[in-house]
Amino acid sequence: MKHRIIFAALMSFVLSLLMTAWVTFVNLGMHPDFVSFWMKSWVLAWPAAGAISFIFGPYLHQLATKLATK
Repeated sequence: MKHRIIFAALMSFVLSLLMTAWVTFVNLGMHPDFVSFWMKSWVLAWPAAGAISFIFGPYLHQLATKLATK
């Protein structure tokens, strides 16, 4: 369980950080307040991404294993 929590936290951190940067850039370009807008988006996205990673991670891992063995 400890591993699952740490993995979900790290994976959601990296994914939400990069995805919010990308979506903010696509929507605003290199706006003078880019970092501010990006961080506001990331603060909202990380908890959601963490919960999603924790809940769906084991199921998606099982699905990936099944798909890879076919």
